[in-house]
Amino acid sequence: MQNLLVRPQVFENRVADMGCEFLSFSVRKLKKGERFAENTAGRELAIVVLGGLISVEAAGESWSRIGGRATVFDGMPFSVYVPIGAEYSLVADSDCDLAFCYSRAEQRHPARLITPTDVEIEIRGGGNATRQINNILPPSFPAHRLIVVEVFTPAGNWSSYPPHKHDVHNPPGEVDLEEIYYYRIQRPEGYAVQKVYTPDRRIDETLTVRDGELVLIPEGYHPVVAAHGYNAYYLNALAGSARSLAAADDPDYAWVRGEWRDKDPRLPMVRR
Repeated sequence: MQNLLVRPQVFENRVADMGCEFLSFSVRKLKKGERFAENTAGRELAIVVLGGLISVEAAGESWSRIGGRATVFDGMPFSVYVPIGAEYSLVADSDCDLAFCYSRAEQRHPARLITPTDVEIEIRGGGNATRQINNILPPSFPAHRLIVVEVFTPAGNWSSYPPHKHDVHNPPGEVDLEEIYYYRIQRPEGYAVQKVYTPDRRIDETLTVRDGELVLIPEGYHPVVAAHGYNAYYLNALAGSARSLAAADDPDYAWVRGEWRDKDPRLPMVRR
């Protein structure tokens, strides 16, 4: 079995597929004035501005000085979708922090800027399982396979809960998606804990995840809890058999949905 916890040196300033069939990922921190360019070839791409300002040219389109939040905890995201077979380039208009979410694809869709006003905010769950989802590339977005969301989990809360999986193509109830969780913790000494397990316990991992690390979800259930005192953020990229977020709850824990009454008042953690 592949190592599900991936350290930053694997994907910093390089594109890493980490054994995935569809997904690959990288992060880059650029100084003001630095440039980066590549051809997407057979992969569609979402560039998510984690912090700072960039200007982008992609597939005949251009956008200037997009972004603005200092860190992921300071505001809503700007992103750029780049199709397959496209040249793109970007320049850092300030020191910036960028995530590159790739998926293997065959269909070409137009390049597009996604602004905070385009991003639907969803407050999901209840009680100490309340979290905020920012839908950057939801299933309705015109792309081939790639889905991208970011999730904010207040300190001490559970997320991706009740435990759910999406590893069987059985629409509309469930589709087969591989997924990555890329983490930022609001204070760098903090951590989150993620469980990844299959119904037969062929996979049964409990991972301590720190700021800047990544977790692979090839299959199975995958709940998260943020350590007390430490707000957690994760960027999810998903791709697979359908552009859908249909998932199946672990039947042992599905009952908790009926116990939720109130939302955590700390959410939304970031606003437009």
